[in-house]
Amino acid sequence: MDDIWMRFVENMDGRVSGPMKFRLLLQPIMAIAFAIRSGLADASAGKAPYFWALLSDPAHRREMLRDGWKSIGKVFVLALALDAAYQFMVMRFVYPGEAIVVALALAIVPYLLVRGLVTRLARGH
Repeated sequence: MDDIWMRFVENMDGRVSGPMKFRLLLQPIMAIAFAIRSGLADASAGKAPYFWALLSDPAHRREMLRDGWKSIGKVFVLALALDAAYQFMVMRFVYPGEAIVVALALAIVPYLLVRGLVTRLARGH
């Protein structure tokens, strides 16, 4: 397990300085753009901030996850594909676990953080 962790850390360093590093900026920007659009729609519909509602409203969780995935799913899949392409170009092998972690960090995390914040700001809370 330590070998996997060390390889992951070393490979993450290469992503920052290696080829295709533009995606490390472009993908979070895309996720934030979708989060702003969805957050403004949530505010105008009077919905609770997304991440908080996701955690605190189990009755609507499935519906909210579907809505969030519809908004950010393509960016997530693109992040997976670009990371897999990077891995294949640089390492000549694809580590799916690393690709998933990178896609989560570049697409899902910014989306979750920004959507609820935009909803709060748009409602003036």
